[in-house]
Amino acid sequence: MLKKVVNISKIYTWETSKNSLEVKKNHEILIKNDKIIKISKKIDDFTNDTIDAKQCIVTPGFIDSHTHPIFFGNRSDEFHKRLNGFSYEKIKKTGGGILSSIKKLRRASFEELYLNSLKNIKPFIKYGTTTLEAKSGYGLTLEDEIKSLEVIKKINNELELDILPTFLGAHAVPQELKTSEYVEKICNDMIPEIAEKKLAIFCDVFCEDGYFNIDESRKILNTAKSYGLIPRVHADEFKYFGASELAVEVSAISADHLMVINEDGIRALSNSNTVATLLPGTTFFLNKDKYANGRKLIDGGCSVALATDFNPGTCTIRSMPNIIFLAMQNCGMSLAESFLAVTYNAAKSLNISHMSGLINEGYNADILIWDLEDLKEIPYWYDSADTKIFKVIKNGNEVN
Repeated sequence: MLKKVVNISKIYTWETSKNSLEVKKNHEILIKNDKIIKISKKIDDFTNDTIDAKQCIVTPGFIDSHTHPIFFGNRSDEFHKRLNGFSYEKIKKTGGGILSSIKKLRRASFEELYLNSLKNIKPFIKYGTTTLEAKSGYGLTLEDEIKSLEVIKKINNELELDILPTFLGAHAVPQELKTSEYVEKICNDMIPEIAEKKLAIFCDVFCEDGYFNIDESRKILNTAKSYGLIPRVHADEFKYFGASELAVEVSAISADHLMVINEDGIRALSNSNTVATLLPGTTFFLNKDKYANGRKLIDGGCSVALATDFNPGTCTIRSMPNIIFLAMQNCGMSLAESFLAVTYNAAKSLNISHMSGLINEGYNADILIWDLEDLKEIPYWYDSADTKIFKVIKNGNEVN
Protein backbone atom coordinates (compact mmCIF):
# COMPACT_ATOMS: atom_id res chain seq x y z
CA MET A 1 0.00 0.00 0.00
CA LEU A 2 1.39 3.37 -1.08
CA LYS A 3 0.94 6.64 0.79
CA LYS A 4 2.35 10.11 0.10
CA VAL A 5 3.11 13.03 2.40
CA VAL A 6 2.78 16.16 0.28
CA ASN A 7 2.90 19.94 0.63
CA ILE A 8 5.87 19.87 3.05
CA SER A 9 7.73 23.15 3.54
CA LYS A 10 10.93 21.64 5.01
CA ILE A 11 12.15 18.20 6.03
CA TYR A 12 14.71 18.22 8.84
CA THR A 13 16.93 15.18 9.24
CA TRP A 14 20.59 14.33 9.89
CA GLU A 15 23.07 13.86 7.08
CA THR A 16 25.20 11.04 8.47
CA SER A 17 27.89 11.20 5.77
CA LYS A 18 28.52 14.88 6.51
CA ASN A 19 27.59 14.69 10.22
CA SER A 20 25.41 17.77 9.92
CA LEU A 21 21.80 18.88 9.97
CA GLU A 22 20.11 18.50 6.58
CA VAL A 23 17.14 20.55 5.38
CA LYS A 24 15.17 19.51 2.30
CA LYS A 25 12.75 22.12 0.99
CA ASN A 26 9.52 21.34 -0.86
CA HIS A 27 10.04 17.58 -1.03
CA GLU A 28 7.45 14.81 -0.88
CA ILE A 29 7.71 11.49 0.97
CA LEU A 30 6.46 8.20 -0.45
CA ILE A 31 5.65 5.46 2.04
CA LYS A 32 5.07 1.80 1.28
CA ASN A 33 3.56 -0.08 4.19
CA ASP A 34 5.76 1.04 7.12
CA LYS A 35 8.86 2.26 5.24
CA ILE A 36 9.94 5.44 3.48
CA ILE A 37 10.75 4.36 -0.09
CA LYS A 38 11.28 7.70 -1.83
CA ILE A 39 12.00 11.35 -0.99
CA SER A 40 11.88 13.70 -3.93
CA LYS A 41 10.79 17.13 -5.14
CA LYS A 42 7.90 15.60 -7.05
CA ILE A 43 6.79 11.99 -6.72
CA ASP A 44 4.73 10.76 -9.65
CA ASP A 45 3.78 7.38 -8.18
CA PHE A 46 0.00 7.34 -8.20
CA THR A 47 -1.84 6.92 -4.92
CA ASN A 48 -5.15 8.21 -3.62
CA ASP A 49 -3.81 8.02 -0.07
CA THR A 50 -2.12 11.34 0.63
CA ILE A 51 -1.35 13.22 3.81
CA ASP A 52 -1.36 16.99 3.33
CA ALA A 53 1.34 18.60 5.46
CA LYS A 54 -0.17 22.03 4.77
CA GLN A 55 3.23 23.68 4.34
CA CYS A 56 4.35 22.53 7.78
CA ILE A 57 7.79 21.19 8.68
CA VAL A 58 8.63 17.51 9.09
CA THR A 59 11.07 15.76 11.45
CA PRO A 60 11.70 12.14 12.44
CA GLY A 61 9.70 10.86 15.38
CA PHE A 62 11.51 11.29 18.68
CA ILE A 63 13.27 8.34 20.29
CA ASP A 64 13.25 8.34 24.09
CA SER A 65 16.03 5.94 25.04
CA HIS A 66 15.80 5.94 28.86
CA THR A 67 12.51 5.61 30.78
CA HIS A 68 11.10 3.82 33.84
CA PRO A 69 7.32 3.85 33.12
CA ILE A 70 6.37 0.52 34.72
CA PHE A 71 5.30 1.50 38.21
CA PHE A 72 2.24 1.72 40.44
CA GLY A 73 1.19 4.79 42.40
CA ASN A 74 3.43 7.82 42.70
CA ARG A 75 6.02 9.48 44.95
CA SER A 76 4.67 13.01 45.11
CA ASP A 77 5.37 13.08 48.85
CA GLU A 78 9.10 12.86 48.09
CA PHE A 79 8.89 15.87 45.79
CA HIS A 80 7.60 17.93 48.71
CA LYS A 81 10.17 16.46 51.09
CA ARG A 82 12.97 17.59 48.77
CA LEU A 83 11.54 21.10 48.78
CA ASN A 84 11.82 20.97 52.57
CA GLY A 85 15.49 20.05 52.51
CA PHE A 86 15.50 16.25 52.25
CA SER A 87 18.17 14.92 49.88
CA TYR A 88 17.69 11.97 47.50
CA GLU A 89 20.03 9.97 49.73
CA LYS A 90 18.18 10.89 52.96
CA ILE A 91 14.82 9.94 51.42
CA LYS A 92 16.30 6.55 50.50
CA LYS A 93 17.57 5.98 54.06
CA THR A 94 14.10 6.66 55.50
CA GLY A 95 12.41 4.03 53.30
CA GLY A 96 11.58 6.19 50.30
CA GLY A 97 13.07 6.31 46.85
CA ILE A 98 13.23 3.23 44.65
CA LEU A 99 12.36 0.94 47.58
CA SER A 100 9.06 2.79 48.03
CA SER A 101 8.10 2.05 44.42
CA ILE A 102 9.13 -1.58 44.88
CA LYS A 103 6.67 -2.07 47.73
CA LYS A 104 3.83 -0.62 45.65
CA LEU A 105 4.61 -2.65 42.54
CA ARG A 106 4.88 -5.92 44.45
CA ARG A 107 1.39 -5.36 45.90
CA ALA A 108 -0.14 -4.54 42.51
CA SER A 109 -1.78 -7.22 40.39
CA PHE A 110 -0.75 -7.64 36.77
CA GLU A 111 -3.93 -5.88 35.64
CA GLU A 112 -3.44 -2.97 38.04
CA LEU A 113 0.17 -2.55 36.95
CA TYR A 114 -0.80 -2.79 33.29
CA LEU A 115 -3.51 -0.13 33.54
CA ASN A 116 -1.29 2.27 35.53
CA SER A 117 1.65 1.78 33.17
CA LEU A 118 -0.57 2.25 30.13
CA LYS A 119 -1.61 5.64 31.54
CA ASN A 120 2.07 6.42 32.06
CA ILE A 121 3.05 5.59 28.47
CA LYS A 122 0.16 6.86 26.33
CA PRO A 123 0.98 10.59 26.71
CA PHE A 124 4.45 10.13 25.19
CA ILE A 125 2.86 9.88 21.75
CA LYS A 126 1.26 13.34 21.81
CA TYR A 127 4.70 14.87 22.49
CA GLY A 128 6.08 13.18 19.38
CA THR A 129 7.80 10.11 20.83
CA THR A 130 7.42 7.19 18.43
CA THR A 131 10.00 4.84 19.97
CA LEU A 132 10.47 4.28 23.69
CA GLU A 133 12.92 2.29 25.78
CA ALA A 134 11.20 1.01 28.93
CA LYS A 135 12.88 -0.54 31.96
CA SER A 136 11.70 -2.92 34.62
CA GLY A 137 13.36 -2.46 38.00
CA TYR A 138 10.64 -1.78 40.56
CA GLY A 139 10.02 -5.45 41.39
CA LEU A 140 13.41 -6.92 42.30
CA THR A 141 12.08 -10.47 42.53
CA LEU A 142 12.03 -12.82 39.57
CA GLU A 143 8.23 -12.91 39.66
CA ASP A 144 7.81 -9.13 39.80
CA GLU A 145 10.48 -8.37 37.21
CA ILE A 146 8.80 -10.82 34.83
CA LYS A 147 5.45 -9.21 35.64
CA SER A 148 6.89 -5.80 34.72
CA LEU A 149 8.42 -7.04 31.47
CA GLU A 150 5.19 -8.83 30.53
CA VAL A 151 3.37 -5.51 31.04
CA ILE A 152 5.83 -3.84 28.64
CA LYS A 153 5.20 -6.60 26.10
CA LYS A 154 1.42 -6.22 26.37
CA ILE A 155 1.50 -2.44 26.00
CA ASN A 156 3.93 -2.68 23.09
CA ASN A 157 1.45 -4.94 21.30
CA GLU A 158 -1.42 -2.51 21.90
CA LEU A 159 -0.05 1.01 21.42
CA GLU A 160 1.13 2.51 18.15
CA LEU A 161 4.67 3.16 19.27
CA ASP A 162 7.62 0.82 19.53
CA ILE A 163 8.67 -0.07 23.09
CA LEU A 164 12.08 -1.69 23.58
CA PRO A 165 12.32 -3.57 26.90
CA THR A 166 15.24 -3.40 29.35
CA PHE A 167 15.73 -5.67 32.35
CA LEU A 168 16.86 -3.51 35.28
CA GLY A 169 16.84 -6.00 38.12
CA ALA A 170 19.99 -4.27 39.36
CA HIS A 171 18.14 -1.03 40.15
CA ALA A 172 18.54 -1.38 43.92
CA VAL A 173 19.12 -4.11 46.48
CA PRO A 174 15.87 -5.41 48.01
CA GLN A 175 15.69 -5.08 51.78
CA GLU A 176 15.34 -8.83 52.33
CA LEU A 177 18.73 -9.68 50.76
CA LYS A 178 22.39 -8.77 51.06
CA THR A 179 23.96 -7.25 47.96
CA SER A 180 26.09 -10.33 47.27
CA GLU A 181 23.05 -12.60 47.58
CA TYR A 182 21.02 -10.45 45.24
CA VAL A 183 23.78 -10.26 42.61
CA GLU A 184 23.88 -14.07 42.60
CA LYS A 185 20.10 -14.20 42.21
CA ILE A 186 20.22 -11.76 39.27
CA CYS A 187 22.96 -13.75 37.53
CA ASN A 188 21.79 -17.30 38.30
CA ASP A 189 18.00 -16.96 38.27
CA MET A 190 16.70 -13.72 36.75
CA ILE A 191 18.86 -13.22 33.67
CA PRO A 192 18.64 -16.84 32.44
CA GLU A 193 14.83 -16.99 32.70
CA ILE A 194 14.20 -13.52 31.29
CA ALA A 195 16.51 -14.29 28.37
CA GLU A 196 14.83 -17.66 27.76
CA LYS A 197 11.40 -16.00 27.72
CA LYS A 198 12.76 -13.27 25.36
CA LEU A 199 11.30 -10.54 27.58
CA ALA A 200 14.19 -8.07 27.28
CA ILE A 201 16.63 -6.77 24.68
CA PHE A 202 18.89 -4.92 27.12
CA CYS A 203 20.21 -5.37 30.66
CA ASP A 204 20.90 -2.25 32.72
CA VAL A 205 22.67 -1.73 36.07
CA PHE A 206 22.56 1.21 38.48
CA CYS A 207 26.34 1.35 38.96
CA GLU A 208 26.54 3.87 41.78
CA ASP A 209 27.83 4.25 45.31
CA GLY A 210 25.29 2.61 47.64
CA TYR A 211 23.77 0.48 44.87
CA PHE A 212 26.04 -1.76 42.75
CA ASN A 213 29.81 -1.31 42.67
CA ILE A 214 32.12 -1.85 39.68
CA ASP A 215 32.80 -5.54 40.33
CA GLU A 216 29.13 -6.34 40.97
CA SER A 217 28.04 -4.40 37.89
CA ARG A 218 30.69 -6.09 35.75
CA LYS A 219 29.52 -9.54 36.85
CA ILE A 220 25.87 -8.76 36.09
CA LEU A 221 26.57 -7.20 32.69
CA ASN A 222 28.95 -9.93 31.56
CA THR A 223 26.38 -12.54 32.59
CA ALA A 224 23.73 -10.65 30.63
CA LYS A 225 25.99 -10.61 27.56
CA SER A 226 26.49 -14.35 27.81
CA TYR A 227 22.71 -14.73 27.53
CA GLY A 228 22.42 -12.38 24.55
CA LEU A 229 21.26 -9.23 26.37
CA ILE A 230 22.87 -5.91 25.40
CA PRO A 231 24.46 -4.00 28.33
CA ARG A 232 23.44 -0.50 29.40
CA VAL A 233 24.73 1.36 32.47
CA HIS A 234 23.41 4.04 34.84
CA ALA A 235 26.77 5.77 35.24
CA ASP A 236 28.36 8.67 37.11
CA GLU A 237 25.17 10.27 38.40
CA PHE A 238 26.19 11.11 41.98
CA LYS A 239 29.80 9.99 42.39
CA TYR A 240 32.52 9.17 39.89
CA PHE A 241 34.26 5.85 40.42
CA GLY A 242 34.68 4.46 36.90
CA ALA A 243 31.18 3.47 35.79
CA SER A 244 31.60 5.02 32.33
CA GLU A 245 34.89 3.22 31.89
CA LEU A 246 33.16 -0.02 32.89
CA ALA A 247 30.48 0.70 30.28
CA VAL A 248 33.18 0.81 27.61
CA GLU A 249 34.90 -2.30 29.00
CA VAL A 250 31.73 -4.41 28.70
CA SER A 251 30.76 -2.83 25.33
CA ALA A 252 27.62 -1.25 26.75
CA ILE A 253 25.55 0.41 24.08
CA SER A 254 24.86 3.39 26.35
CA ALA A 255 26.14 5.04 29.53
CA ASP A 256 23.43 7.23 31.05
CA HIS A 257 23.26 10.26 33.40
CA LEU A 258 26.98 11.30 33.50
CA MET A 259 26.54 14.41 35.66
CA VAL A 260 29.88 13.79 37.41
CA ILE A 261 31.88 12.11 34.64
CA ASN A 262 35.56 13.11 34.57
CA GLU A 263 38.25 13.30 31.88
CA ASP A 264 39.02 9.57 32.13
CA GLY A 265 35.38 8.70 31.54
CA ILE A 266 35.05 11.11 28.63
CA ARG A 267 38.22 9.74 27.04
CA ALA A 268 36.94 6.17 27.39
CA LEU A 269 33.55 6.97 25.85
CA SER A 270 35.08 8.98 23.00
CA ASN A 271 37.17 5.97 21.94
CA SER A 272 34.22 3.59 21.94
CA ASN A 273 30.84 2.88 20.39
CA THR A 274 29.10 3.57 23.72
CA VAL A 275 26.62 6.45 23.46
CA ALA A 276 26.60 9.05 26.26
CA THR A 277 22.94 9.55 27.17
CA LEU A 278 22.12 12.71 29.15
CA LEU A 279 19.01 13.16 31.28
CA PRO A 280 18.66 16.87 32.06
CA GLY A 281 15.03 16.48 33.10
CA THR A 282 16.17 14.62 36.20
CA THR A 283 18.57 17.37 37.25
CA PHE A 284 15.78 19.92 36.70
CA PHE A 285 13.17 17.88 38.60
CA LEU A 286 15.54 17.31 41.53
CA ASN A 287 16.33 21.07 41.58
CA LYS A 288 20.06 20.39 41.37
CA ASP A 289 22.62 22.78 39.95
CA LYS A 290 24.97 20.35 38.22
CA TYR A 291 23.80 19.32 34.76
CA ALA A 292 25.73 16.86 32.61
CA ASN A 293 28.23 18.79 30.49
CA GLY A 294 27.08 17.96 26.98
CA ARG A 295 29.43 20.53 25.49
CA LYS A 296 32.48 18.87 27.02
CA LEU A 297 31.33 15.40 26.00
CA ILE A 298 30.68 16.41 22.39
CA ASP A 299 33.91 18.39 22.11
CA GLY A 300 35.67 15.33 23.55
CA GLY A 301 34.40 13.21 20.68
CA CYS A 302 31.49 11.41 22.37
CA SER A 303 28.20 10.55 20.68
CA VAL A 304 25.52 12.17 22.85
CA ALA A 305 21.85 11.23 23.14
CA LEU A 306 19.11 12.81 25.24
CA ALA A 307 16.24 11.09 27.04
CA THR A 308 13.56 11.94 29.59
CA ASP A 309 14.32 9.42 32.38
CA PHE A 310 10.56 9.43 33.07
CA ASN A 311 10.05 7.72 36.45
CA PRO A 312 7.92 8.08 39.59
CA GLY A 313 10.57 9.60 41.85
CA THR A 314 13.02 11.86 40.08
CA CYS A 315 11.45 13.00 36.77
CA THR A 316 7.86 13.00 35.54
CA ILE A 317 8.65 14.77 32.24
CA ARG A 318 7.48 12.92 29.11
CA SER A 319 8.09 15.68 26.55
CA MET A 320 11.23 15.43 24.43
CA PRO A 321 10.82 19.09 23.36
CA ASN A 322 11.17 19.93 27.07
CA ILE A 323 14.36 17.87 27.18
CA ILE A 324 15.74 19.65 24.08
CA PHE A 325 15.02 22.97 25.80
CA LEU A 326 16.81 21.91 29.00
CA ALA A 327 19.82 20.55 27.08
CA MET A 328 20.21 23.81 25.18
CA GLN A 329 19.75 25.92 28.32
CA ASN A 330 21.88 23.88 30.73
CA CYS A 331 24.06 21.29 28.96
CA GLY A 332 25.79 23.57 26.46
CA MET A 333 24.23 21.88 23.43
CA SER A 334 23.20 23.57 20.20
CA LEU A 335 19.86 23.09 18.45
CA ALA A 336 21.42 20.79 15.85
CA GLU A 337 23.21 18.73 18.51
CA SER A 338 20.03 18.39 20.56
CA PHE A 339 18.03 17.39 17.48
CA LEU A 340 20.64 14.72 16.67
CA ALA A 341 20.53 13.55 20.29
CA VAL A 342 16.78 12.78 20.25
CA THR A 343 16.76 11.17 16.81
CA TYR A 344 19.73 9.41 15.21
CA ASN A 345 22.01 9.23 18.28
CA ALA A 346 19.11 8.02 20.42
CA ALA A 347 18.54 5.33 17.78
CA LYS A 348 22.23 4.38 18.04
CA SER A 349 21.83 3.96 21.79
CA LEU A 350 19.05 1.43 21.13
CA ASN A 351 20.80 -0.42 18.29
CA ILE A 352 18.18 0.68 15.73
CA SER A 353 20.02 3.44 13.85
CA HIS A 354 19.87 1.34 10.66
CA MET A 355 16.09 1.80 10.54
CA SER A 356 15.03 4.64 12.87
CA GLY A 357 16.02 8.20 13.71
CA LEU A 358 16.20 9.64 10.18
CA ILE A 359 13.87 10.76 7.40
CA ASN A 360 15.62 8.61 4.86
CA GLU A 361 14.79 6.07 2.17
CA GLY A 362 14.61 2.57 3.65
CA TYR A 363 13.88 3.87 7.15
CA ASN A 364 10.74 3.39 9.22
CA ALA A 365 8.05 5.91 8.37
CA ASP A 366 8.10 7.51 11.83
CA ILE A 367 7.32 11.13 11.01
CA LEU A 368 6.22 14.24 12.89
CA ILE A 369 4.44 17.04 11.04
CA TRP A 370 4.75 20.30 12.98
CA ASP A 371 2.62 23.42 12.63
CA LEU A 372 5.85 25.43 12.66
CA GLU A 373 8.00 27.31 10.15
CA ASP A 374 11.43 26.34 11.49
CA LEU A 375 13.13 23.70 13.64
CA LYS A 376 14.24 26.35 16.14
CA GLU A 377 10.60 26.79 17.21
CA ILE A 378 10.50 23.34 18.83
CA PRO A 379 12.48 24.35 21.97
CA TYR A 380 10.92 27.82 21.81
CA TRP A 381 7.42 26.32 22.22
CA TYR A 382 8.75 23.64 24.62
CA ASP A 383 5.83 23.80 27.04
CA SER A 384 3.15 23.55 24.35
CA ALA A 385 4.89 21.31 21.83
CA ASP A 386 1.96 18.88 21.84
CA THR A 387 -0.26 21.62 20.41
CA LYS A 388 2.29 22.31 17.66
CA ILE A 389 2.43 18.72 16.39
CA PHE A 390 -0.01 18.61 13.49
CA LYS A 391 0.28 14.86 12.89
CA VAL A 392 2.17 11.89 14.33
CA ILE A 393 2.86 9.14 11.80
CA LYS A 394 4.14 5.82 13.15
CA ASN A 395 5.13 3.05 10.74
CA GLY A 396 3.25 4.90 8.00
CA ASN A 397 0.01 5.26 9.96
CA GLU A 398 -1.47 8.42 11.47
CA VAL A 399 -1.86 8.00 15.23
CA ASN A 400 -3.49 11.30 16.18
